[in-house]
Amino acid sequence: MSNTPFFEDVPMGAEIPTLEKFPTPRQLVMYAGASGDYNPIHYDRDAAAAKGLPGIVVHGQLVSACLMQMLTDWLGTAGVLRKYSVSYKAMTFPGEKLLLKGTIAKKSDTGDGLVTLSIWAENPRGEKTVSGTAVVQLPRMA
Repeated sequence: MSNTPFFEDVPMGAEIPTLEKFPTPRQLVMYAGASGDYNPIHYDRDAAAAKGLPGIVVHGQLVSACLMQMLTDWLGTAGVLRKYSVSYKAMTFPGEKLLLKGTIAKKSDTGDGLVTLSIWAENPRGEKTVSGTAVVQLPRMA
């Protein structure tokens, strides 16, 4: 049985479930190893300060991966992610609560079950650190 929402049950403007994350310096090191992004601003306070940053910063692509988790958690087993695009807007710092959010922006009227979402990551200051869009395909009711 799928936990995927049906196209017909998703109203315009509806919020999908928010995902909370708390990135840690340890996770940044682990992500650097997995992604190959060893930019010292992600693990070296002195290197971050030399770039004018108040501390080490979370990889933008790690925040993007958290947004992807939010989407796939919501999509369940029968939904399909068709398109995904984000841009990086502000810094995320380790130890801060990161809120991953999304709303239904558009629903296709062609019968294909396509839904466009506005997605973003928000830091404790209310800044959208990463924002973008995703197009998903949801099952239709029989």
